[in-house]
Amino acid sequence: MTQSTTRRPLAEDVPTDALLKVDSAALSFGQVRALKGVTMHARRGEVTAIVGDNGAGKSTLIRCVSGVHSPDSGSIEFDGQKVRFASPHEARDAGIETVHQNLALVEDLTVWQNLYLNREIVHRIGPLAVLNRPAMRAGAQEMVSALAVNVPAVGSRVRRLSGGQRQAVAICRAAGFTSKMIIMDEPTAALGVQETARVEELITRLRSEGHAIILISHNFAQVLRLSDAVWVMRAGHCVAGRRTADTDGDEIVALITGARPGDYDTKSE
Repeated sequence: MTQSTTRRPLAEDVPTDALLKVDSAALSFGQVRALKGVTMHARRGEVTAIVGDNGAGKSTLIRCVSGVHSPDSGSIEFDGQKVRFASPHEARDAGIETVHQNLALVEDLTVWQNLYLNREIVHRIGPLAVLNRPAMRAGAQEMVSALAVNVPAVGSRVRRLSGGQRQAVAICRAAGFTSKMIIMDEPTAALGVQETARVEELITRLRSEGHAIILISHNFAQVLRLSDAVWVMRAGHCVAGRRTADTDGDEIVALITGARPGDYDTKSE
């Protein structure tokens, strides 16, 4: 059946200066429709939260934005250009970095080696390319210092770092290479109270520096504390968009569970 497009007013119309615009993105894996015409946007210098129950389509959506998947239909516009990334490398080149829940750090490498993983600085001696270790160490120290990341030393091996320090390294890697947008998937899910506070301070600092942050979190208190806008997903649909100041935890829960239908009627799907 065809999805109804009857719309109730959103908290804001799509701003002309939105850094990311997703329009009617759909994606299927065989017979499973993971995304069903998702429309949302994210603005520069803001934290945009995406919330929803497990299986709602949050991770699939960000994988489309970050180049892991390509939507079957619909469009993605980033920084004023229609894009269709063939790989995460293309998305990174465009300025989109992703901090995955598993962090994607190599434990036996040092902090500076992880920061420059797949971005190594080399100098050439004839036909040979030699790693420029001093330059990478110096660059890593600049990144860590600029973000005031709580890391003992850039020469420390990742396996010796705490959970919060590892998360800080992953965020530092995302923010350290002229990224325009940083996607964070449950960045504090496995952290304690103090380490969570440090990571949230880092997110706030990145926003103040003009980065756009997309935050996926099941922690509604964190979403309300950090975000400027919230998009709610349910069963592959983006059912509502709100300015955070205009909503609360009760409404978000109601939208996620379906107790409140949202801005788009998806019952005819």
